[in-house]
Amino acid sequence: MYFRYPHVSVILLFIVATLRAQTLRDEANRADILIGAAVNAHYFSEAAYTSTLAREFGMVEPEDAMKWESLRPDEKTFNFAKADRIVEFAQTHSMKVRGHNLVWGTHNPEWLMQTNRTPQQLSALLHDHISRVVDHFRGKVFAWDVVNEGFNERGKLRDSLWFNQPGIGAGEGIAYIAQAFRWAHEADPNALLFYNEAEAEETNLKSDAIYAMVKDFRQRGVPIDGIGFQMHIFNLAPNFPSITVNFARFSKLGIQIHITEMDVALPVAADGKAINVADLQRQADIYAEIGKICLQTPGCTAIQTWGVTDKYSWLGWATHKTKGAGLLFDRQYQPKPAYKALEQALGKRSARQH
Repeated sequence: MYFRYPHVSVILLFIVATLRAQTLRDEANRADILIGAAVNAHYFSEAAYTSTLAREFGMVEPEDAMKWESLRPDEKTFNFAKADRIVEFAQTHSMKVRGHNLVWGTHNPEWLMQTNRTPQQLSALLHDHISRVVDHFRGKVFAWDVVNEGFNERGKLRDSLWFNQPGIGAGEGIAYIAQAFRWAHEADPNALLFYNEAEAEETNLKSDAIYAMVKDFRQRGVPIDGIGFQMHIFNLAPNFPSITVNFARFSKLGIQIHITEMDVALPVAADGKAINVADLQRQADIYAEIGKICLQTPGCTAIQTWGVTDKYSWLGWATHKTKGAGLLFDRQYQPKPAYKALEQALGKRSARQH
């Protein structure tokens, strides 16, 4: 196409580029932040699932495929097939992979829970597990949730196999958590290592305890790189000022912050759809505000939803089907108001940068 006045063609090209359909992934790339989703390889046979995932997200995390119960059918056997399939999908579509998770008090296989072991035997088993799993994915997984949900709502360590059943850290506080981070770092010195927690995004007893732990780790040289705030929101009036303050104090420790499992649950009917249309806008406002808080916090480098579509969300069974519809795409893979709201929040950041 030739124009007598070159500047006209430049303007037209700019207009065409502006009008061209953009994706959430595109907007996140321009805003220099990762946008991700937790995934299940079982749904890879559904074209709408994989096309939406690859188009809209630049990062994936297995929902279950890297947990003990998925990887270890018995003590001597590792089955990486499902997890490898997710990693291969990510590589094919130039996506980053978060590993989830190496240590948790739940989602452990029966053979592990039902066998009595000494603390020394349990420690050796955990060391071997962390070493072999992290080494298997070395260079493929850029960040790991090393320990998941280690604290209760009172800010105390949860009862768990690793802490006191019989445990490798009984009577030693956060020692088992620190050791897990050291072992993970030994297995892959280049991977980012995160502590991941639910209901800790606001300032409360739990986040206070985690803050103290991370501060202690940083002072002692324990290799921790970040904190993962899950951000499962069930209350449509979250305390944004508290979240802002909490993010800021963790950021000042010099670590990264990832929002790792975000969804905003709405009251739903039997078909899983939101009962009140106005709730969809409130949901959108929450996604936008959380995105804004992350983008304004130094070191907040990723926002991830716990799932791709409302069609396959944990919220249905977790809330006895009374709440759901918490993600960016509805059950027909159509973007919801929350999608546009988050996209616009990212767009404001990229506009300032460019």
